Amino acid sequence: MSTKQKLLALFVVDIVIVWFSIGTSYLFKYNGTLPQAVQMQFMLYSAVSMIVCGAAMVYYRLYHRMWQYASISEIIAILKAVSIGWVFSYLITALLFREFVPVGIAVRTLETMLLLSGGIRFFYRLVRNGRAKRAEQKAQSSVLIIGAGDCGALIAKELQNPAFGEWKLVGFIDDDPLKQRMQVYGLPVLGDRNMIQSAVKEHGIAEIIIAMPSAPKKAISELINLSLASGIKVKMIPALNDLITGRVSVKAIRDVSVEDLLGRDPVITDLEGIANYVQNKTVLVTGAGGSIGSELCRQIGTFHPDRLLLLGHGENSIYTIEMELRNKFPWLDLETVIADIQDRERMDEVFRTHRPQVVFHAAAHKHVPLMERNPAEAVKNNGFGTKNVADCADKYGSERFVMISSDKAVNPTSIMGATKRIAEMYVQSLGASSRTKFVAVRFGNVLGSRGSVIPYFKQQIARGGPVTVTHPEMVRYFMTIPEAVQLVIQAGSFAKGGEIFVLDMGKPVQILKLAEDLIRLSGFEPYAEIPIEFSGMREGEKLFEELLTDEEAITSTTHERIYIGKPSNINRAELELEYKRLEKVVSEPPDNVRMAITSIVPLYEEQIERPIVKATSTIQIEREAVVS
Repeated sequence: MSTKQKLLALFVVDIVIVWFSIGTSYLFKYNGTLPQAVQMQFMLYSAVSMIVCGAAMVYYRLYHRMWQYASISEIIAILKAVSIGWVFSYLITALLFREFVPVGIAVRTLETMLLLSGGIRFFYRLVRNGRAKRAEQKAQSSVLIIGAGDCGALIAKELQNPAFGEWKLVGFIDDDPLKQRMQVYGLPVLGDRNMIQSAVKEHGIAEIIIAMPSAPKKAISELINLSLASGIKVKMIPALNDLITGRVSVKAIRDVSVEDLLGRDPVITDLEGIANYVQNKTVLVTGAGGSIGSELCRQIGTFHPDRLLLLGHGENSIYTIEMELRNKFPWLDLETVIADIQDRERMDEVFRTHRPQVVFHAAAHKHVPLMERNPAEAVKNNGFGTKNVADCADKYGSERFVMISSDKAVNPTSIMGATKRIAEMYVQSLGASSRTKFVAVRFGNVLGSRGSVIPYFKQQIARGGPVTVTHPEMVRYFMTIPEAVQLVIQAGSFAKGGEIFVLDMGKPVQILKLAEDLIRLSGFEPYAEIPIEFSGMREGEKLFEELLTDEEAITSTTHERIYIGKPSNINRAELELEYKRLEKVVSEPPDNVRMAITSIVPLYEEQIERPIVKATSTIQIEREAVVS
């Protein structure tokens, strides 16, 4: 049967309901018989009612609704259509017949029409939903919702529709004592978070949906860990406002990510302070095709710079970010520059031509083991490359120079860390005398960057394992890329010249636990389904990273997650001499390069071992001291 035929059949049923309602009301009034005196009135009232009520139902679009999803709005539409049709039918009949229909008959007619018109539609919904549930019952997955508030109720209501028949909602978990043993849409609140594992076992839960979008990130992280401990899939609900306004449906429920496990609240930025030094300026980003550099470009674009220069050595990565930015910011004046920061003359040409007012220096070699095997390249890129860009910024009068540094520059045990420390020292030495405000921003690892441990673990999990961890006690600081970049741009607004800004990375993460969490997030059980093996520490690595040297003091800024580490003064002339020595040995054997680095960075010692206890939070101790 076609859609038009179905709608016509429903219209006919409604007309029959109107006639039936009036007929039974008259028969009930006159004890089962229809006196001759009222037959004409009955016929006129029936004819008028069928025409007027039918027109009212068409006007209120009762035949343009999907009744398998009928709810309160459909009830209101039926009530309006039937009531208004009934009122006008009653008045028109009285006008034509010059006599009112008995009130008892009219009231009983209204009651019967409402009951049958609404009842037949909701009966259709029950039958339709019942068929869909029986058809898909075998394929259903039992689901538990954490959060019996507005968002949880909204999700539960939508999951009961046939469109989500593959999910069988069992109940809720909520910490609110007032909700315990209550029901939401007929489904019980089974208990608080301590009942998660028992509920999973008792009801055979296959998936958990965390429906608490307004809860603090730390609380969400705790719930994720409790849920993952049950060995089942865990999903998240998008922002509640998006669900309520209809911009997002339940189909947008997403898998839990590693970022959710960090449990940190979003970064709050001073948009006005950032706009003051970026807006309407020519901004240069080196390493613009990399993970950090490309995210810098995305976020800087929102502040309407006068021109954005994308500088990188790899043409493919620069092309990719250029196309993305042109699509996202069609009004933005973009300029792509393919260049190597080691080429001093090329850097001079770039600065002479474009005169950037703000420079974000993100270009660097960052892979620790690779740089251990190629120390000269680390020196050329991280040491000489940074010097070239910084010298040009000073020469051509850039207003600010923000260098992206690393926690590996603190007490470095690797070539990469030592060369980043040399770059920090040079930037600081320029900041002492230049009109340009030179600063460095130091932070730890970022999730999802190139060379990050996360993509590597995911590849190993996809192959069925094993997942290789270097050491069971190794810990690292982690941030998301957008989070780190937001703080970097914010730190640039605090620049006065010569500072090293240190980002609050939160608590360090144990790499072994990170691997276990990733395996669980992928739907497997660590050790049982995906083995974990320890491969041993690689060259240049250490068990933990620090964010401050022992000599550096820390002061707070107006941003709660950005601090300033101020080391002792650096002699510019001596540092220049050390750079000249580096130039002479850079083409010599690797051991000579390492010796030259050691003379600049005395703290550089290969494979230094420190107690793991110190990793609990170097910055947290300093932070508490500042607060107190």
